[in-house]
Formats: sequence, C-alpha cells, structure tokens
Amino acid sequence: MPYDSLKDLPEGVKDNLPHHGQEIYKEAFNSALNEYKKEETAHKVAWSAVKNKYEKSEDGYWIRKDS
Repeated sequence: MPYDSLKDLPEGVKDNLPHHGQEIYKEAFNSALNEYKKEETAHKVAWSAVKNKYEKSEDGYWIRKDS
C-alpha cells in the first residue's frame, strides 16, 4: 500500500532519515510499488534512492552526500 504522507512511513525510516531523505523514500517507494506491484521490491528501490543522496556517517546518522 502506498504511503500518503511521511507520518505513514515505517518507524525505521522515520526514526533514522532526515526529512528530505524521508521524502525521497516515500516518492521512490510509491513509484516502485506502482511499477513492480511488490512491496519488498519497492522498499529496496526506495532505500537505493535514498542512498544515492545520503550516506551513513561513522556515528550512524544519515547525512547528505557531497556531490
């Protein structure tokens, strides 16, 4: 089921990603779910989209990549 808002995202996403990362995740998930029709695939696509713009710091926080 697609996510209507950021508050609907899984706790692991809401609790770890910054706001912009959550937006990327939501949009990528919804798009992938629409295309592939499988939640597992949509989650993988969403995390991949986040990792294009963010990386985990040594202390475990998601930070924007220097592009």
